[in-house]
Amino acid sequence: MLLSVTVHAKDWLTLNITGVNTSLKKNIVAHLGTLPKSSVQRRAYLFNAKDNITAALQSMGYYHSLIKQKTIQNKKAAWVFKIEISLGKPTRLQWIDIRIEGELLEDPVFNQWLNQLKIRPGDILNQGTYEQMKSQLISMALARGYFDGQYTQSQIIVNRDLNLAKINLYYASGVRYHFGDVTFEGSTLEPKLLTDLIPFKSGDPYSSTSLNQLNQKLLNTGYFSNIQVLPLMTKAKDDRIPIDVNLSPRPNHSIKLGLGADIGNTTNNTIEPRVSVTWQTPQINRYGHSQTTTAQWSLNRPKLLSTYSIPLTDPLDDLLKIRFGIIRDYYGITQEYSTSSNKYYNTGQLDSTQYLIGVARQRRLKDKWVFSYSIEALKEKYNQSDVNYDPFFILFGTSLSKIIRGDNSLDPKSGSLQSYSVSYADPELGSTIRLLKMEAKFKWIKTFFTKHRFVSRLDLGINYTDDSNLAEISPSLRFFAGGDQSIRGYSYNELGPYIDYTDSDGNQIREVVGGRYLIVGSLEYQYYFTPTWRAAAFIDAGNAYDTGQFDPVVSVGPGIAWISPIGPISLDLGIGLQKTDTLDRPWRIHIMMGSEI
Repeated sequence: MLLSVTVHAKDWLTLNITGVNTSLKKNIVAHLGTLPKSSVQRRAYLFNAKDNITAALQSMGYYHSLIKQKTIQNKKAAWVFKIEISLGKPTRLQWIDIRIEGELLEDPVFNQWLNQLKIRPGDILNQGTYEQMKSQLISMALARGYFDGQYTQSQIIVNRDLNLAKINLYYASGVRYHFGDVTFEGSTLEPKLLTDLIPFKSGDPYSSTSLNQLNQKLLNTGYFSNIQVLPLMTKAKDDRIPIDVNLSPRPNHSIKLGLGADIGNTTNNTIEPRVSVTWQTPQINRYGHSQTTTAQWSLNRPKLLSTYSIPLTDPLDDLLKIRFGIIRDYYGITQEYSTSSNKYYNTGQLDSTQYLIGVARQRRLKDKWVFSYSIEALKEKYNQSDVNYDPFFILFGTSLSKIIRGDNSLDPKSGSLQSYSVSYADPELGSTIRLLKMEAKFKWIKTFFTKHRFVSRLDLGINYTDDSNLAEISPSLRFFAGGDQSIRGYSYNELGPYIDYTDSDGNQIREVVGGRYLIVGSLEYQYYFTPTWRAAAFIDAGNAYDTGQFDPVVSVGPGIAWISPIGPISLDLGIGLQKTDTLDRPWRIHIMMGSEI
């Protein structure tokens, strides 16, 4: 397709090109350079134009083009520089001769590169493609440790009479270098903690990918603020390159402040602010112990939670975590019936205070699976149906999870999450009641045609216990729905089965107490109208329920997100589509930060 292209330089020159396609046009404009900004620059621009246009056309295989130039000089407006091009017959590749000498010839990565080359005999000559191919070969050789490699011949031979071209690329790679010893500097950790992270052995073939893996592992430990992994080429001996790793420890202590808010017309018709302070000690001693303590304040949900981590056989893939905390939380809705208006009015929520301590071992398995097993002591105090409860649980748990990210960005274009967990408590092992809790969580992300992104999730849960024990299942172990990670449009944990009872003052009370089962699903469509901004539309559905009482709730709404340098920041407006026995049709604004997986 032939195009007419116009480019403007205010007050000085208007450039008009006809007779070429888009790629040729871009190349011509690039060769002509920046449009003039003065009369002197304009004169030089026009003087060199034909040579630059000729070079641009020949670099893309057109050696017989006819170029017509015309300059229209205006006294009170920009000059018009017209370029009309008749391309003529293109020069095509007759052959591509690539010859390799040395150990690179036997490297499977080289064969993969060779097979993926798209340049073929019969293609129109493109010198940019040729230069790119040369650069790729050099880059691949250096990344694979062929540091003595060099081109013995690299040329394009053009026969203008026959409109044919030949490419000759002859490369002598020499030998492939190998890894030598790795030296760590700047760390006070036990040496074994660091050497266990090295993904290669002394004597293995050199690979920049392996060095990048080492750098990423060191970064993921959280011990260091700056990492430099340096191959010491000048100290190579017997084809072995020593590796020097310079480490700068993170500060002994760090404090992070978090702010948030929940806004809507559901359980509370107010703005509920949240403030959190997280204190981290990335390295407590030379054995790599660390701790994270989070204190969160909100009007009704204060929390203190601390985790102490101990690396076992691997500082990344095998950790012992000791956790303890005090958490106050609210669940469901509590309402009182008014005989004067024949309606229920919100009077509060189910108030729970948890005291917990536990220990878990977390191991990363092959294929990105994370396996953990734990034991946790939980005592929870709450009042339900005018009765005080304080059950005690010794929970034996295990979990298996896997996260796949299509890329390493803060906003991955594709990915998935799957998580499975089982917890068990028994009176014979110290618990108040017998309980088996099972949960499964799934999430999928997929982007189509760059701008169209879909996010779906599914949460499932089951609690097995005797009917007589339902009231003694702690609220934190029951299932509720609602919130920004559940059914938007409803407040956090306000949906679920309810009970009616008469309190000690004779008032008729309705109380949402949670269920033994959970099914919640969501589908969200996101559209990128710029690389850093996207709009969304979503539907969430499901509920927590008891046997024979499933009453699904649906919410829909729009959203908008900014892909900030620290991750996506999104604002969603959730609107409930129906009333429930405890809620009028609600709406809720949710502000969230962070990646979906």
